This record gives sequence, structure tokens and C-alpha cells, in this order.
Amino acid sequence: MNTRKSPPADKSPTSHTRKAYLGIRNMMFHNEIGPGQKIAYRDLAERLGMSQTPVIQALKWLEFQGLVRHEPNRGYYTEPVSIREVEEIYEFRETIELTLLEKTLRDMDEARLAQLKTALDAHHKAAREVYLHDRLVKDMAFHLELASFSGNRVQGTALRNLFDLLYLKYGGSILFSTSMDRADEDHQALFARIEERDVEGARSVLSQHIQNVRDHVLSGLKKKHRERTEASI
Repeated sequence: MNTRKSPPADKSPTSHTRKAYLGIRNMMFHNEIGPGQKIAYRDLAERLGMSQTPVIQALKWLEFQGLVRHEPNRGYYTEPVSIREVEEIYEFRETIELTLLEKTLRDMDEARLAQLKTALDAHHKAAREVYLHDRLVKDMAFHLELASFSGNRVQGTALRNLFDLLYLKYGGSILFSTSMDRADEDHQALFARIEERDVEGARSVLSQHIQNVRDHVLSGLKKKHRERTEASI
């Protein structure tokens, strides 16, 4: 039986629906809506200053993207934390990024290198600012910029969707377990290999970087799981 959700009938969301959609995404990203939580769309409508209709339409779009689920006669919920899903996300992310990296380096020119350097500098600057969420945004921008140079739009879109799953479903606070100094070093080392057009060296640095981030995130998730288990005993 095919249980896959169909996309909402409204393929061109109104400005109100889009505003609601972006507002809910922002709440999820800033941990104002956490994993495993019931979503009270009436409260959301009040917080967003709009009627319930665009909020419900926005939740339908988020459901289609796999970021929330709907239970008949009960409402909308965010999915609980799944360690296995996080592992799969990072495995898929590594596969995509390493595949695209080879194509990117093949056609890398000075103009693209300058664009990548701009994204790298933005991340380094953000890593030293107070706003933690800005670090994640700039980190994602660096990786997506690098992937975009491959010209592969399908895999680039898949990579962006993986970032959505991590940042929106699991919240930024979990991802901050990664040392920003270590991330800075990894990005700088990766840029140096790219600048040298060293494909194997760049692959090695990128692979190790993603694995390091994955290990930190999983460690944080497992720690939170142990704490919740101990608290319930």
C-alpha cells in the first residue's frame, strides 16, 4: 500500500501561507518548536499574527517535506529524535558532497575560488560572533556553495534537503556540540586543497570533517537520550 503523502493541492502558496511557512521553520530552527512536540496551530496563528488557514497550509507543506507529521483528530506533531536517521543523514551527506567535490574541482576557476573564499570568510566571521545560529547558516552556505559549482542541481537540492532535516527537525542546539575552532580548521584545510586542485587531499579533508561533525552530533544526542532515560527512572 502506498502511504506516501501527496503534496498540498495549492502549488503556489499565497504570501500569507509562505509567511507562515517561513515563520514556523524559523521557530523550529531556533528550538522554539522541539522534536516530539505537539504543534498547536492556534497558538502559532496568534504568534504569527494571522488566521489559522495559512498556518494549516504551511504545516501541510512541512508534512510533505517530512518535517512534521499529522495524526487524524489529534493535530500536527514534530517527529521525535531518531539517532538512526541522523546517522543516515550524515552518511548520505558524505556520499553527495564527495561525489560533487570531484566535479567541482574539475571546473574550478579563479572566479569560483573567489566566491568560495567569500563564503569561507563569512563562516569564520560568524564563528566569532555571539549568535550561534548564524554559525550554522554560514557553515551550510559554505558547503552548498561548494556543491553548487558542480552544476548538479538534483544532488545539490538533495544536499540542501539534508541540511533542512538536520537543522529543522533536530534543532541547532544539538549541532553546536561541534567545536567551531575545529570546523574553522577543517574548512581552511579544505579550501587550501581546493586551491591546489588536490582532489584526493580535498576528499580526505572533507570526508574527515563530515565524520567529525557526525560523531559530535551523535555523541550529543546519545547523551541527551541517557539523561532523559535516567530522569524517567
